[in-house]
Amino acid sequence: MTDAQPDAHILVVDDDERIRDLLKKFLSRHDYLVTGARDAAHARRLLDGLEFDLLVVDVMMPGEDGFSLTRGLSDTIATPILLLTARGDSDDRIKGLEAGADDYLPKPFEPRELLLRINAILRRVPRSDGQNEPPKTLHMGAIRYDMVRGELWQGQDMIRLTATESALMRIFSARPNEAISRSQLVQDLGRDDGQAQERAVDVQITRLRRKIEADPKTPRYLQTVRGAGYMLAPD
Repeated sequence: MTDAQPDAHILVVDDDERIRDLLKKFLSRHDYLVTGARDAAHARRLLDGLEFDLLVVDVMMPGEDGFSLTRGLSDTIATPILLLTARGDSDDRIKGLEAGADDYLPKPFEPRELLLRINAILRRVPRSDGQNEPPKTLHMGAIRYDMVRGELWQGQDMIRLTATESALMRIFSARPNEAISRSQLVQDLGRDDGQAQERAVDVQITRLRRKIEADPKTPRYLQTVRGAGYMLAPD
């Protein structure tokens, strides 16, 4: 038995047909719908006509690589992205997170670990509860955060968040004006412990600040609390 969400649709983007087929068969056995794309251009065409719940993207592809595809998509869609990289170098992992990926998995990997990471990402994606209750809202200057829907707005424009950014906003909004340590954020995000993961959280905080702060370099709302971690301080 798995934590797979019924009918969750995954797009696997990899130029290796063997890997695409293996992942499609494996994930299908665990109740996911899976579509394959052979390169970034193919993926973009599929995304023009279909909606996916998660993208699994190989970094090393001919033509446009996975970093570039992720960077382009993260500006236009909120679909979470998991990168597959042949290198375990931390700089490549940070590069992927800076591009907008929600997680990464170095090759070679165990299919079971990929499944666990996919399940963890999809659990972090905010879902509407379908109720018509008035939304609970936090205000941060011109930005407002709808706590019920997990949405960030500026005026009439919704600001797109990655799954990890959405998870961070849910964590911070549940504990406003309270410092949360990096290690606690790693734990709340469902990540493995470790210094690399704490550095990854720092990257996500930097990206989130760009979306809620007038001046991300001198943050007013998503503050660094020396020796204690990070704190959301809404108006």
